[in-house]
Amino acid sequence: MGVGGLEHSPRYTPLAVKGERLDRLSRATWLYVAVVVVAAAVVIIRGPFGGIAWGDAAVLGLLLVVFESTATLLRPRQLAWSPNSSATLAAVVLLGPVGAALVGACTVFGMRRGPSLIQRVFNTGMMALSAYLAGQVFVSTGGHVGVPDSTEFPKLIAPFAAAAALHAVINITLLTGVLWLTSDRDSAGRRAPLGMGVKLVASDVGYGAFGLLIAAVWSVAGVFAPALILVPLFVARWAVAQIAEQQQAYEATVGALCQAVETKDFYTRGHSERVSRGSVMIAREIGMRAERVDAIRHAGMLHDVGKLGVPTKVLQKTGKLTEEEYAAIQLHPMRGLDIVREIGFLDEALAGIMHHHERIDGRGYPMGLAGDEIPEFARVLAVADAFDAMTSTRSYRGARPIEEAIWELRKWSGTQFDPAFVDAFVAAIKRDGWQRPELPAVDELIVIASQDHDDPGAPLRVADTG
Repeated sequence: MGVGGLEHSPRYTPLAVKGERLDRLSRATWLYVAVVVVAAAVVIIRGPFGGIAWGDAAVLGLLLVVFESTATLLRPRQLAWSPNSSATLAAVVLLGPVGAALVGACTVFGMRRGPSLIQRVFNTGMMALSAYLAGQVFVSTGGHVGVPDSTEFPKLIAPFAAAAALHAVINITLLTGVLWLTSDRDSAGRRAPLGMGVKLVASDVGYGAFGLLIAAVWSVAGVFAPALILVPLFVARWAVAQIAEQQQAYEATVGALCQAVETKDFYTRGHSERVSRGSVMIAREIGMRAERVDAIRHAGMLHDVGKLGVPTKVLQKTGKLTEEEYAAIQLHPMRGLDIVREIGFLDEALAGIMHHHERIDGRGYPMGLAGDEIPEFARVLAVADAFDAMTSTRSYRGARPIEEAIWELRKWSGTQFDPAFVDAFVAAIKRDGWQRPELPAVDELIVIASQDHDDPGAPLRVADTG
């Protein structure tokens, strides 16, 4: 996968957004962009230009412009994907370092809407510099510049692989740098995690391998070689677009289910989002990989979806529940699993939804699991769920202070909660802070009081139900 640009998103502040002024960018951001662009300009201006096949360079440059103009916007990071590294890496083999840089500089001519002027300039510098340095590695590791023939394989593969790997690393490193400089800060002044790493590099290298294929076909088809490669590449682009649309559909599905729960049970308004956020804080603190962090985010959003299967009269009952009614409440994790079990993208999140009311000491529900029998996602959700319950307004008390809620988590650590996840959550809160729910209006407090039957942090019930 090639990273072709940076767009606007709620999480990553763009270099320039419609209606905003460029002078709002930090000096560090301006300096960073300037260094990248000037470095790219210097390597191009210095040349040498002798021996560059300008016709081939023009064809590859046009190919890159086509790729750049048809980039696919990925979510949730809002990065533009295009296989433009295929064109620049083909140029590395056919034209050498400077020729590859010139092809990379054609990024500026991309017709895609969205990138601002400074984004376009940065992306151009990034692609040109990545291509040039990849070309230098290709040459220094024994790669021969020019149209390859059959005698140069397989010895050409190793230099090309080194060039492709470096191209991906530099491209993503430079992009990560500008994302970090322009990303939002949390309450503690820390930058939002970017979630870009090894898999993105490996994907970029994989698509860059098409560059070697273009160069190899060039000896037979000449300037028509890119056209022969366009078909599989655009099929790949279509596949990525489908993945992006699928991701949007996933988010819409989760959002719709959460909205349905909030409509039926007033208390859950905002609760699921906060549990999701708290679970993600724990997951990142313990070093979960990005895919599992995303899965636990979904688990937090949907952990109470089983309330859709609980009679409304039970959820909205004023006063103490009967044993039968409380039993119906205890069934909501299993009902939640029944509701979402066929949603394939949830995967490990299903176990969290099913078992988030289990306890370490085995006195939870619905299965009475204990210790490590409880799935990891469920143990994480239990901590975040209880903490939000304690720091929210309840029928029998006001919202507890954060320090008091932390004390309660530590008190029940080892009996109700997994100690490792309590420690991780406390560390994350002390570092990043916690956004408490807004205080409802008085009439809303009455509704909450009448519906508060599923509080994992309630007095007495902590020791009984989790």
